[in-house]
Amino acid sequence: MQTAKGRYARFTRHWADTLRVLSSALDVLAALAAAVTLIAITFYVGFDSTVVSYGVVGPWLRASQGVFVANILFNLIFRFRSTVAGTRPFRWAIDMIMLATLIPLLTFHGPHAEPSAIHSFLYSRLTFVAIIGIYAAIYLSFVLIRIPGRHTNPSLILSTSFLTFIVIGSGLLLLPRCTVGGISVIDSIFVSTSAVCICGLTPVDVSTTFTPLGLCILAALMQIGALGVMTFTSFFALFFSGQTSVYSQLMVRDMFYSKTINSLLPTLLYTLLFTLSVEAIGAVAIYFSVVDTIPGYTTSDYLVFSAFHSLSAFCNAGFSTIGDGLSNPVLLRGNQIIYLVISCLVIAGGIGFPILVNAKEALFARARQTWAKLRRRNVSSRPHLYNLNSRVVLITTSLLFLLTAVLFYLFERNGVLAGMSPYEKIVQSLFNATTPRSSGFVSVNPAAFAAPTLVVVMLMMWIGGGSQSTAGGIKVNTFAAAMLHLKAVVTGRSSVRTFNRRISADSLSRAQAVIILSIVSYAVLSVAMLLIEPALPPKWILFESMSALMTVGSSLGATPLLSAAGKAVLSVAMFIGRVGLLSLLVGFAGKRIHPAIELPEDNLIIN
Repeated sequence: MQTAKGRYARFTRHWADTLRVLSSALDVLAALAAAVTLIAITFYVGFDSTVVSYGVVGPWLRASQGVFVANILFNLIFRFRSTVAGTRPFRWAIDMIMLATLIPLLTFHGPHAEPSAIHSFLYSRLTFVAIIGIYAAIYLSFVLIRIPGRHTNPSLILSTSFLTFIVIGSGLLLLPRCTVGGISVIDSIFVSTSAVCICGLTPVDVSTTFTPLGLCILAALMQIGALGVMTFTSFFALFFSGQTSVYSQLMVRDMFYSKTINSLLPTLLYTLLFTLSVEAIGAVAIYFSVVDTIPGYTTSDYLVFSAFHSLSAFCNAGFSTIGDGLSNPVLLRGNQIIYLVISCLVIAGGIGFPILVNAKEALFARARQTWAKLRRRNVSSRPHLYNLNSRVVLITTSLLFLLTAVLFYLFERNGVLAGMSPYEKIVQSLFNATTPRSSGFVSVNPAAFAAPTLVVVMLMMWIGGGSQSTAGGIKVNTFAAAMLHLKAVVTGRSSVRTFNRRISADSLSRAQAVIILSIVSYAVLSVAMLLIEPALPPKWILFESMSALMTVGSSLGATPLLSAAGKAVLSVAMFIGRVGLLSLLVGFAGKRIHPAIELPEDNLIIN
């Protein structure tokens, strides 16, 4: 009897091991199939049908379909219990949709039979390509989010993810159907870097260079760069399987300042929904502010213009689909509403996602308090609905915005704003107080700014927007921490305090490091660009270097005139500005163990 039980136990273990090996093999095959699928669809969409037809990519897509279906059926048949326990409704839905692609292959219609509407839809080539492409993208996100191990530095992971999408974007923009007359390799790299790093600098005219497909790719790169690659991969991975590695969840949680792992998915969902909602509302507002004002535009042109500019504004990217951008005379002579809408979008995208999450929590808390009062129930109210980070950023942002608007009006009312009505001067002052913070949009020529205006604009470029936002610069949080530290030193306080809170020494140290690195990197970049581009005016180079490093996107006109070496250097600068030089250095240096014995403290003479 014991022998029979032992044989059964060994058989059970052997069978379980075999299933695990087969499952792992199918997972690897499915990941490879997902990559092959996306590459095949890219060639199919990016090249003319006479070069790459469906007959070329179709067999590859069918082979990938077979792998996906085999993986789904294997898990349902042989690993049903674990599959049901670890699968969210979203994955059930998308798996069933993938299985539904088999219906046209399993059903038979006579030569004279009229196919049903459902059969026609499922049998459509476009439907099949869309379903298998979406499934491949989601599955690949699920795979990628599980790759990082606990010994992998998060800074390097984020930097590598941005670099990967820059390379992918460069390749996509080189596809023949993405441009009207082609684009050079260095220009595609530059534009892709600018889009992923949400800068906005471009050596080519976006409105005349890119086709609708190219604009869609550009918009996708901006959206991915603004929200971060980890946002999308984590969102799809958590929705797809309900679980990722604990390390990956902790990394994304820290990136979004989520309180617990359990609140990670709601935080990601809120961030994505908020972004899409604001961009949708912004697109509607832009549409009604410009409709019937641009000669030659059709309804579809207005819709594309509105959607693209709303996305570009919220992402603080600064790309435009119209000639001369927002400085186009038709827009500048219009009703000015578009400038107010875009200013609101830029501010919304530039205050930081942690503040948006905190605002959501505060709104829900206020709603619960109001509901409890209506029901005449006692409820304990929180004394501070907004945390220290939100208060500091909102107040500092408001002060900087008002100061910049007033200074711009005073310096330029008889300059670039001359000839405008008082209302137009106020609107343009507000707009140009917003855009230098990171968006890159311009309504008036920066090359015509007075010298004091350029100094103010470059200072705002350096400061930028809020941390963990779509904006660039050293960040408002860093600037506020430095100013509060300066106040503490001047007043003789031993600690930095604000709003009845004491700012940690670690935050102050990081703020100091970020400021020093920004100054050093700007100096090195400026010298390098002055050596590479001796024919261009130094003022242009200094402004361009600040704009690239702080991912702003404004230019005095130097970008189209840069050499290949200059474009390459600025591409590196935009990448460093987006991922952060401090993060890169920390990623390469790694963590150091603090010594058990502290060294004696001493003072430096500083005056």
